[in-house]
Amino acid sequence: MVGIHASTPDAVLDALFLPFSDGSLRLPGDGSVLFLRARDGYRLRELAQPGWLCEQSFKPFADALMRDGFTVGEATSEARFALVLALPPRQREEARASFARAVRHAEGGGIVLACVPNAEGAKSAQADLTALLGSVSHLSKHKCRVFWGASQASSINRSLLESWLALDEPQSNAAGYLSRPGLFAWDRADTASALLAVHLPGDLHGRIADFGAGYGYLAAQVVARCPHVTTIDLYEAEARALEPARLNMEQAIRESGRAAAFDLHWHDVTTGIDKRYDAIVSNPPFHQGRADLPDLGRAFIARAANALVPAGRFWLVANRHLPYEATLSAHFEQVRIVAMQDGFKVIEARGVRG
Repeated sequence: MVGIHASTPDAVLDALFLPFSDGSLRLPGDGSVLFLRARDGYRLRELAQPGWLCEQSFKPFADALMRDGFTVGEATSEARFALVLALPPRQREEARASFARAVRHAEGGGIVLACVPNAEGAKSAQADLTALLGSVSHLSKHKCRVFWGASQASSINRSLLESWLALDEPQSNAAGYLSRPGLFAWDRADTASALLAVHLPGDLHGRIADFGAGYGYLAAQVVARCPHVTTIDLYEAEARALEPARLNMEQAIRESGRAAAFDLHWHDVTTGIDKRYDAIVSNPPFHQGRADLPDLGRAFIARAANALVPAGRFWLVANRHLPYEATLSAHFEQVRIVAMQDGFKVIEARGVRG
């Protein structure tokens, strides 16, 4: 198929469904299908039947699925399916937890079918699923590897299944925060976020928001460093981050000895924010996969300006090379670089332009 590359969702979906188009597998006639980390695309729209359940924890991708009429939700731990499709993530521990869930949901003879681009560890991913199931078949297309096997109770590696399921539980990282494999900087305090935290002014007050909150590191730092903050809203597009963020915020509030309220929002900041805040802090994403997408950061800046009261303050950290100053100046009266260190810059913007 001309023009399809392994990096595109349609290429991966086309490879994923290859075993059905070549006759190696048949789709369940009763719609008993679970699709883990589902992505919208033409092949899914061609083949999906009523009853398919799509799981997708990244809000923009989940929204795209819902716009095309797919059922998006989370399967209960007891649910079993005749077919479980999976697009495993790059981070290996997260991927192993995803494989373990797929095997559990297909237990009883259901098929687990996965697809991974060759450049993103396809052979290792296939080896992991083989270790769980005992044996798998595989095919290749669009520089992707698609592999599958039956989830039979007699052949499942039960101890491996249980240990890999536990990988997705919130766990303490090197900075003492609860996190999960696969989240941004999941195993540490991100250098840029830590730099911003050190420079947060103690006089931030009132209602605060954290755009792109992750597992809650920055918001917890606001609680620790800014005693006049009364409410913090955490906005995060990755749903898997919300439970660790909740636990980290509860801990931060306990340790502060103060009463403070917080709320978690599974939300794509770039679509806009309805509430208004006295200050916003952010370490905005600027890439997806390996590609720099500075427009994501620019969208965060624009949405922050819209969500601040006129005298509100925006505290931002970004890679030093990203050209955000022009966008900040277009939305704020005052923009100043507070610090430059370790390849990052901390910027304060205030006075929202009318």
